[in-house]
Amino acid sequence: MSTTREHPASSLLQQVDLPEDLRLLEVDQLPRLAEELREFLVESISRTGGHLAAGLGVVELTIALHYVFDTPRDRLIWDVGHQAYPHKILTGRRDRMASLRQKGGLSGFLKCTESEYDAFGAGHSSTSIGAALGMAIAAKLEGIQREHIAVIGDGALSAGMAFEALNHAGALDMDLLVVLNDNDMSISRPVGAVSNYLARVLSSRFYNKMREGGKNVLGVMPGVRDLMDRWEEHMKGMLIPGTLFEELGFNYIGPIDGHDLPLMVQTLRNMKQMRGPRFLHVVTQKGRGFAPAEGDPCVYHGVGPFDPDTGEQAGSGGSGSKTYTQVFSDWICERAAADERLVAITPAMCEGSGLVRFSHEFPQRYFDVGIAEQHALTLAAGMACDGLKPVVAIYSTFLQRAYDQLIHDVALQNLDVTLAVDRAGLVGADGATHAGAFDLSYARCIPNMAILAPADERECREMLQTAWQYEGPAMVRYPRGRGPGTILESGDSTLPWGKGEIRRQGKEIALLCFGSMVQVGQEVAEELGATLLNMRFVKPLDEALVRQLAEDHRLLVTLEENALMGGAGSAVAEFLDDQGLKVDVMHFGLPDEYLEQGTQTEQLEMAGLSANQILAAIRTRMDVGPV
Repeated sequence: MSTTREHPASSLLQQVDLPEDLRLLEVDQLPRLAEELREFLVESISRTGGHLAAGLGVVELTIALHYVFDTPRDRLIWDVGHQAYPHKILTGRRDRMASLRQKGGLSGFLKCTESEYDAFGAGHSSTSIGAALGMAIAAKLEGIQREHIAVIGDGALSAGMAFEALNHAGALDMDLLVVLNDNDMSISRPVGAVSNYLARVLSSRFYNKMREGGKNVLGVMPGVRDLMDRWEEHMKGMLIPGTLFEELGFNYIGPIDGHDLPLMVQTLRNMKQMRGPRFLHVVTQKGRGFAPAEGDPCVYHGVGPFDPDTGEQAGSGGSGSKTYTQVFSDWICERAAADERLVAITPAMCEGSGLVRFSHEFPQRYFDVGIAEQHALTLAAGMACDGLKPVVAIYSTFLQRAYDQLIHDVALQNLDVTLAVDRAGLVGADGATHAGAFDLSYARCIPNMAILAPADERECREMLQTAWQYEGPAMVRYPRGRGPGTILESGDSTLPWGKGEIRRQGKEIALLCFGSMVQVGQEVAEELGATLLNMRFVKPLDEALVRQLAEDHRLLVTLEENALMGGAGSAVAEFLDDQGLKVDVMHFGLPDEYLEQGTQTEQLEMAGLSANQILAAIRTRMDVGPV
């Protein structure tokens, strides 16, 4: 697979290590720099994998922002980080891109400790406007003059907190520039010469001087002032789709072509001279400049290594086992065919959560609510109230964003909502921002909530069916990636409610394994001659089984891929204490720290959860050598 290309000796990109170097270039040199940056991005990500299409779409926007604004003094806040790879390349990290998303390397997202140019750390969406507003308030209180620019994608704008921040910013009349990167044409009509011309006019110093001067003069004549305001709003509302943002208190400019660098630079320079809340609507093409990504930006949103000439992605290798996400996809489609009450809900994670097939086969029962996790849970609650059986497909870390709705709208009312919680546990290259480290802890304490954790693909399917048939809120949490290769069976078989299973009978030591840790526990149990338990249920806990184990063994060892505090091990300890059962207990889980990116195997080692590490700790505790 070809992954190397020749760079000309006169490469502009090689001359730009930091934004201050970029500002030495002439405006007419910037389009060439954009071409080189885009080519470098494709070549780099073809080796490491990562988020590609979004970054390709903002190459010109990134160049223009760093060219016009005095970063890092001026605060540039990107949303999520998917679109920030060009930003990383232009801010002193070009030579480290080969380490992207690897242990000890660059983060795939934004990280303040990685660079002073990353003004705000972000892995989840819709935080940029609120963070930028907070910085703008801080600057005003400290008497510091600087610019604050939030770059948000149109998908991230669907989240309620983005509009909460817009509403607050408009009311405060703060100096804040929000740049909407509209890369899906979901908001505006196609951009043409007329709208570009309007953007130039509306952002020009002459227009805004006349606009503000006129308002000052007319301020002493309220009736005329109101008439002029309505006329201005009416005229702009007819020509550009910015009335909503104007109503929120922003001076709206756009939409403009986000790939026209001279236009971008000119518009940003004009807007830099304005004061107060400003909103720039930029239309870009996701995957720009790389034909495969232009043709299918969803597939090339996040990629593994690929051929930079053809776009062909490298095979994943390994066994032919299915991923847990694929298991969920097959189950929900088969269940929907058998039961018309099933509806599927996802907060903008159709591909990642395995709902593409469902969305095609059952479009009337598929609801993508956008990046609005809170709404997703309350929507499901409303559906359940009137007889539907909603399944919410969501990542563990994204469910965190809807915690109040999980408690107040679903669990408190004991509604029949099934939660298919993907990416539970460690997630490898996506690192700390996407690690599902807390779901057992934050869900276990909620009354009425049932929690199931499969050890393999077959159990995942059976647990989904079991949770589906349970008349109340139930959560099935499963890891990222492939299972161990267990043979799957179709049908609607279920598991005994609240019951674990003994997978290996041993003596002295019992390993109580939850979910993904059963595979690690198997290695440890074989080495120690220990009893191996697949606990299956975190809540309700199989208390009878735990009691039996406590009576028959010297040491109980709990293993989970979740934070130790408040997790499955805590459930076991609480039961033992409540029942007055005296037995030695060890707990293994994720430590009280954020684990950075690496492979999932490397992350388990960081957490002290490899088989060898667990073996060593148990032997030290038992003061015995190898069995």
